[in-house]
Amino acid sequence: MSADRPRIDVPASATPHEAAAIVAAVESFLRDTTVAVVQEAPQESGWVRAARHEAVGRSAAWSTGGDDLAAWAL
Repeated sequence: MSADRPRIDVPASATPHEAAAIVAAVESFLRDTTVAVVQEAPQESGWVRAARHEAVGRSAAWSTGGDDLAAWAL
């Protein structure tokens, strides 16, 4: 048993079937009420942020010509 899980004590008078039902109910409750851990989004590096900022609004360094786009769409 892990240290972060609570200890479940079943009464000595419980039958094996009752003990299994108690443990299953408590484990189901713990699973349903556990707070989900949300991972923090990875931070973008300053280099990537600057590169994206510089690329905004720039036109392509080459001409697409317009007519050759149909050949690439295949």
